Amino acid sequence: MDAHKVDAVVIGTGAGGLCAAARLAHGGLHTLVVDDKDRLGGRASTEEIDGFKVNIGAIAIEFGGVFEETFHTVGAPLDIRAPEPASSFFIDGKVIDVGRGGWSLLLGQLTKQASRILEKFADARSGNLPDGRQSTEDWLKGYTSNATVHALFRNLCAAIFACNAAELPARAFLTYFTSKGAFKKFGFCPQGTIGVWNSLGSAIRRNGDIWLGTPATTIHTSNGKVEGVTVLRNGEKVRIDTDLVVSNAGPKATVALAGNEAFPADYIAKVKNDLRPAANIVINVASREPLINHPGIVTFGKTRRLCNMANLSATCPELAPPGWHLYVAYAVPVPALGDFDGDAEVALALEDLREQFANFDQAKILSIRVMRDDWPAQRSCAGYDLPRETGIEGLWCVGDAVKQYGNGGTQACAETAKIVTDAILAGRPRRSAGRV
Repeated sequence: MDAHKVDAVVIGTGAGGLCAAARLAHGGLHTLVVDDKDRLGGRASTEEIDGFKVNIGAIAIEFGGVFEETFHTVGAPLDIRAPEPASSFFIDGKVIDVGRGGWSLLLGQLTKQASRILEKFADARSGNLPDGRQSTEDWLKGYTSNATVHALFRNLCAAIFACNAAELPARAFLTYFTSKGAFKKFGFCPQGTIGVWNSLGSAIRRNGDIWLGTPATTIHTSNGKVEGVTVLRNGEKVRIDTDLVVSNAGPKATVALAGNEAFPADYIAKVKNDLRPAANIVINVASREPLINHPGIVTFGKTRRLCNMANLSATCPELAPPGWHLYVAYAVPVPALGDFDGDAEVALALEDLREQFANFDQAKILSIRVMRDDWPAQRSCAGYDLPRETGIEGLWCVGDAVKQYGNGGTQACAETAKIVTDAILAGRPRRSAGRV
């Protein structure tokens, strides 16, 4: 077996893995990134279909916060265009822009109980939060029975957390909207989301390497410490010796790579019992006729499964051939944290699209992807995250199963990378290792 030595190995090129690798490389550690796919981005990558740049999962990148800071820190350009207005609601066929009035404007139009709900948001900002056992749906029932308000909250939960309001802890929902980014300012990449990952990849290669089409097959440990990783490269097994491994493959896959016996029993129990993978359905649509003129993302009111839709080509016409409009719609199944009939849930989402847009049947469906099981929308729903430490010295997890409480999206993944790499670099002297 061919063998090499590096300072750090990062498994997986999703948002958490690439942000971690870029920070480690920038911090002076020669870093090798491996991924079984042939492109960067993991569940937030981009593929080309009939001349359209189609995003597989995540499409919107938040400005501000840890994600943007990562690019500035490592000297990688972040090519993002912000739609204006960025987000609105689509209720009864009308676009409602609440950019200036916010929640008070929207809820005030829908329910007489708006002030009571807004008071609870204010309470949450001061730290008065539910205990985590009550769902968002049940919490909201305590203040209003308005069906449209419940539909909006369900679709907000679905759009941000890939779950239903009945499945998301109210504590997580309120934490996100009162102390996290709450997706207030975001943009699209004109190369598709893969464009931002390619930018980070260039930063990593200044002090590291990226091996695509190279699955990790084993994480080696001994006496509670990580010792290296074996990968399959060009059909040959290659052993990479290192005392630092950061996994963006998710806790479940990380345990499978190292073996149950390598981990403390309590960590294995958490992986087995605490993870709640969240599912969604991603529908990429091309149309000669505009479906909606809003340039950003709209969140829907009463729907069966459809939660939101983005108008990508309005801000980034490069994503579509001339004369075409490109949209991506998201739907969340019921349940999203359990088993469901994929075909039936897709049918309900398409029924919603036809109902919301009278000219939908003239559109061309480019792809329908059901994100579930081992390729989920979120490896664990907000409120059900595992620790980033694995119990093995030198082996860490990053990504959307080990988020800070109440966070979501690529911003949350970038945050896990910063937390982990800050801890690593703080206690690690710079040294030189051989290049792979």
